Amino acid sequence: MLYQMQFAGITAGIVFGSVPERTRFLPAMVFVFFWTTFVYDFVAYWTWSDHGFLQNLSCLGEASWPCRKGSLDFAGGGPVHITAGFSGLAYLVVLGKRKLIHAEHHNMVNVMFGTGVLWFGWFAFNGGSAGGANTRAAMAATVTTISAATGGLTWVWFDYYFTRKLSAFSFCSGIVAGLVGITPGSGFVAPWASILIGFITAILCNLCCRLKKRLGIDDSFDAGSLHGAGGFIGNILTGIFAQKWVAQLDGTDIIGGLVEGVWKQIVYQIVSSAAIAIWAFLISFSLLWVINKIPGLHLRQSEADEARGGDLAEMGEAGYILAAPDTTPKPITTFAALQERTANVNGNAVHPKGKSFFDDD
Repeated sequence: MLYQMQFAGITAGIVFGSVPERTRFLPAMVFVFFWTTFVYDFVAYWTWSDHGFLQNLSCLGEASWPCRKGSLDFAGGGPVHITAGFSGLAYLVVLGKRKLIHAEHHNMVNVMFGTGVLWFGWFAFNGGSAGGANTRAAMAATVTTISAATGGLTWVWFDYYFTRKLSAFSFCSGIVAGLVGITPGSGFVAPWASILIGFITAILCNLCCRLKKRLGIDDSFDAGSLHGAGGFIGNILTGIFAQKWVAQLDGTDIIGGLVEGVWKQIVYQIVSSAAIAIWAFLISFSLLWVINKIPGLHLRQSEADEARGGDLAEMGEAGYILAAPDTTPKPITTFAALQERTANVNGNAVHPKGKSFFDDD
């Protein structure tokens, strides 16, 4: 139970990757309670329970129920990544864009370090989903690292085509894409397939990130374009590359995927992914709309608090002191003055419609 609670907790955290620098903390925590209850818990049951309808799509309404012949999801492509990504997009729709972007990422060293920690933790995420220290868990960990490495290299070289820069940030993004893409299939696919999954997921998620920028969608840290899209893509690729012998490493029986001639497995994967995405978006949007109407639980920071930054406005502290405080500050009477003060303190501040290093165009 503790293991599954950790799943729920990290999934809720991913949601807020879509809406930093404008979200109030208290209503966000209220949202997390109801979101885990009505979104995550429902989808986890549908996906992993013996009686979950997504796991029994081939025998809905039949006497053979439950048959456990339906959607395949080993470690959470649907319950974790699709739910978080599409819930994040719902949060974004309700809140809108940031008025001021303080920084795309505040510390590249921390990005690299955090990605390494995340990659290491993903072995427990995927390998641990086998429920024991067995051969299938070892296979899940193996394909996880292969897909992550492939995704990282693919994203770097794909970006290099446009920028002629070998970016560490691109490498980290690709690693996450590869990890997300392999998650649903980690207990069903062979090592050779994990190379293709990492490659395909990285390319398609990269394109989703570029499309997001083109459309002006402020999915700030790519919860939708990386986790949502990557989980959806990984689910479909699981339907293509799933093989019986991998699942049978711990005695589990499946019908296999397209590589073994079972084309309908792709249909099950698409249906389940679409059902999860629609449920997550609609329920999240409804919860956010209601919470936002409750006095004292408005979701968005005030304009003044947003310009100061959430750390200072809601917690009274800052992660970094980038300049000596002005001991004789001028009175601030307008939002424009707050923006100017913030821009002077943080040299990385850019307007959402302005250019940044990673715009590529």
